[in-house]
Amino acid sequence: MRTVIATLAYKTVANRPLAIALAVLLALEAVLAVLGVIAPTATLLRGWLVAFAIWSTVPVGSMTLLMIHRLTGGAWGWAAAPVLRPAAAMTPLVALGFVPVLVALPHIYPWAADPSVIPVDVARWYLNGPSFLIRSLIALGGWSLLAIVFAAGRGSRLLAGLGLAFFGLTISLVAVDWYLSLEPQYVASAFAVMIAIQQLLAALAVTALLGAPTIEGKVAGDLGAFLIATLLGVVYLELMTFVVAWYGDLPEKAAWFLKRAGFGWISILVIALSLGAVLPFGMLLVKAIRRSRLGLRAAGGLILFGTILHFAWLLVPAFDMQAGPIAVACAGVVMLVLISLAIGSALGSVLGPLPEVRGAE
Repeated sequence: MRTVIATLAYKTVANRPLAIALAVLLALEAVLAVLGVIAPTATLLRGWLVAFAIWSTVPVGSMTLLMIHRLTGGAWGWAAAPVLRPAAAMTPLVALGFVPVLVALPHIYPWAADPSVIPVDVARWYLNGPSFLIRSLIALGGWSLLAIVFAAGRGSRLLAGLGLAFFGLTISLVAVDWYLSLEPQYVASAFAVMIAIQQLLAALAVTALLGAPTIEGKVAGDLGAFLIATLLGVVYLELMTFVVAWYGDLPEKAAWFLKRAGFGWISILVIALSLGAVLPFGMLLVKAIRRSRLGLRAAGGLILFGTILHFAWLLVPAFDMQAGPIAVACAGVVMLVLISLAIGSALGSVLGPLPEVRGAE
């Protein structure tokens, strides 16, 4: 593993366009981290958290898909590798992108600013600054190592199995820490699973949108089937969370949904559901569209649009002042996407061809 990391680091430094794009991204993250320490602005930091949540789905989801393919094999994984491998290799940048959040917790999370908003035992044993930091570092550090190894094509099937178990454990913790604890009175047992499936969905959508022309026919059909499965998973878990909350009729759960029940947020949800879920789902049900390169790209683009709106609906209503974080998040997503495209295209040459792996099929 040490050799793999050292080789990739050397190739990265030697690739001038990649080094420049990385420098720009690291400079952006460093500026945000410094501002979070010396001049924290809640609007800026909350907007960055929303942008981080959207941007991080693709690298983390790509890492997970690479591990799944290492266990199961299949032509879809080899065809998707030119997109999944560079995307997964950006996971260490995701870890660095979370630093501005870690250095300014009280300006983002109500429990960090005032521990009295949560039960005393929860604040003492779980939801506090040091515990939050430790869980985040373990998750991001572990994901980064797994992503580098599998992006380089060096991971074994045993490591893939252990890595997926590690991911399942850590995402169940940090999804609640990073996103759900913005409103600590609200609890949803399916939230972490929904975030994990949303990450898979986003990575598959990017693969469908940016994948090589060789993704057509049966391979395109397989990717379309995966898109259908993950899309249904996200919609089902979101719907069941609402149904359970409605049936239970508990004040803290009702309050969470009421914040998102205004005309503006309901409109966002309807657009996300119709354009980002129902329409691509209907398209992918048609075999000719599902196996078409153009059809798959159109479905992938719509799903990504729906993913952005879904995260906005999940996170932004937690903030008292919403216009500022929305503006910062939009600017952040645009910058991160442009930089990621530059890094990803350069990483493809750095990673090189995928090594032959015996026993993968």
